[in-house]
Amino acid sequence: MSAPSEAHEATPHRVLILGAGYAGMAAAIQLAGRVKRRGDAQVTLINAQDRFTERLRLHMTATGQRVAELSIPELLDGTGTRFVRGWVTAVNADARTVRVDDDRVLHYDTLIYGLGSVADTETVPGVEDYAYSLNSFQDAELLAGRLARLGSGTVVVGGSGLTGIESAAEIAEQYPKLNVVLLGRHEPGATMTSKAGAYLRSALERLGVQVRSGVEVTKVLPDAVELVGGETIATEVVLWTSGTRVSPLAAAAGLTVDERGRIVTDTGLRSVSHPQVYAVGDAAAIAQGYRVMHGTCQGGMPTGVHAAVSIVRALRGRQPKPFRFGYYHTPVSLGRHDGVVQFTHPDDSPRRLHLTGRIAVRYKETVTASPWPTFGRMKKMPASGAFWPRGGRFTRIRASR
Repeated sequence: MSAPSEAHEATPHRVLILGAGYAGMAAAIQLAGRVKRRGDAQVTLINAQDRFTERLRLHMTATGQRVAELSIPELLDGTGTRFVRGWVTAVNADARTVRVDDDRVLHYDTLIYGLGSVADTETVPGVEDYAYSLNSFQDAELLAGRLARLGSGTVVVGGSGLTGIESAAEIAEQYPKLNVVLLGRHEPGATMTSKAGAYLRSALERLGVQVRSGVEVTKVLPDAVELVGGETIATEVVLWTSGTRVSPLAAAAGLTVDERGRIVTDTGLRSVSHPQVYAVGDAAAIAQGYRVMHGTCQGGMPTGVHAAVSIVRALRGRQPKPFRFGYYHTPVSLGRHDGVVQFTHPDDSPRRLHLTGRIAVRYKETVTASPWPTFGRMKKMPASGAFWPRGGRFTRIRASR
């Protein structure tokens, strides 16, 4: 009888990643690339569908324009990452489990929580029942079908932020017979320099978009929106882009969250209450020297990469380094033939420099398409994804005395 072998394989460290948005995909590809040869971690990515949602192009899908169909399994091909399609219905942060579709339970040693934000359709009465949103590719397709059947009439876009601006411009350009009304508390382009903001507003005017600033919608009706003061605007279609909310799963799991439900993190992107949980993208409340970060693709992907690098450091017995990020631009499309790019300081305040017109269009398209070559490079050279503006003095958090 041969003696039993003393050698045995250690159980791989189980890492679950929830959500395959820009941040979640960056985390999965970066982490898989760094642990693939070592074999000391098993990476699993969970998402509700296998199509990657290009949120930066949803306003194009909503107006019937064709965009590339990107498959999450294909994007992960060659990384060794396991993909699970399903809805995350519960997280137990103490037991370190995730429930998928209510009938599957997956265990983890480390969790990357990347279930990002969606349009807030719950705060204003009637939005959930009567308004369209751009929360997913399917939502955008539903709006596209409605617009295609609408020969004439009024479309109200609620919310004058970037999504509202780009959506209003796209609808007005693709459907010039429609009356497009953009409603918001703030003037479109309010965070830009006066010249860049003026250009943006003049472009909306050229497209025929009627802008109403300083107004607030109090109710959405089947055929109208009601404003503060009682005024109503008759409309055939309402697109809601005002405000965002995050999944309640994090709060329900007992994780420490902020007033918006985002997971509060330490400087390494770990949950302050459950350090085995990392939060990335829109799901995280990440403090920088200027303030808590707001959700954008430019900031989301670096959070995913940093979480992945931090996990690898932890596997090697090291502490995560502090995450620092500085904003650098705000690109806005104004239809297919015009745009504005506002360059910013690391705290997101505007610099004097901005681009307009065709050069802004080319810049915006380059930015929108940049994740795919970035993911491709990270598969071959993981370290190539770990470069982004750190923000210098703007992002330093000074210790309290």
